[in-house]
Amino acid sequence: MTNHKGYRNKTRSRHRKNVRDRGLGSIEKYLIDYELGDKVDVITDPSQHKRGMPHRRFHGLTGTIVGDRGRCYLVEVKLGNSKKTLIIGKEHIRLNPISIKDK
Repeated sequence: MTNHKGYRNKTRSRHRKNVRDRGLGSIEKYLIDYELGDKVDVITDPSQHKRGMPHRRFHGLTGTIVGDRGRCYLVEVKLGNSKKTLIIGKEHIRLNPISIKDK
């Protein structure tokens, strides 16, 4: 059979949690309200893949929040020489530690 190139192909190590972090996370990440211009890191949560999970190529990148759409946020990420606008749920982003120091 041929090797299928599906959406989540070759993500065994990228979308794996540690043994003690498995299962649903805490409710705190849903209560954070991000503002326009916040720098955030795109860290996909493999336990939540229903809403706003970005493609695996964006995992680990840093972007800027440029708006919101429903319960998700519009995040602008630089990829190579172009800029991409992603629609990402709250559970897949977190504040960049460098931007927290600036505030």
